[in-house]
Amino acid sequence: MGRDKKTNAARILDERGIKYELIQFEPDKNDLSAEKAARDIGMPYDAVYKTLVVRGSMTGIMEVCIPAGTELDLKALSALSGNKSASLVPLKEVMPLTGYVRGGCSPIGGKRDYPVYIFEDALKRESIVVNAGARGLMFLMSPRDLIRVTNAVPGRVAKSMAKP
Repeated sequence: MGRDKKTNAARILDERGIKYELIQFEPDKNDLSAEKAARDIGMPYDAVYKTLVVRGSMTGIMEVCIPAGTELDLKALSALSGNKSASLVPLKEVMPLTGYVRGGCSPIGGKRDYPVYIFEDALKRESIVVNAGARGLMFLMSPRDLIRVTNAVPGRVAKSMAKP
């Protein structure tokens, strides 16, 4: 993506006067994980947040931001969001629902404004990294600004990944 092109997410942040820094890197199409992105940009896992698309049994589609190196706690998300259960949306549905491709999903500027939930430990950091709406493009920004622009609800929606 050229420097003169902006994602919808970047335009929204600009319109709202929210400060961010764009981080660009060459994505690996064979490994689009947040963990790989964190390594590529030289950031700790707990600073790099992936955006997952989830369907709640009562509320429908939600987006959830959790740090690299963690997995979604579906039970905690269900309780926080008022659902009896929740499940990850099949990959083939992510693009039609959000307008974003896998590895380029941002909680900002999608096709619709879905409810957003974020792992509460983001608030312990001065800044976090989230996808800017394209593979290989990330925002470095304040978690409070991310919460403000998305109306995200913080909660303990992630847990450590089991070690192999």
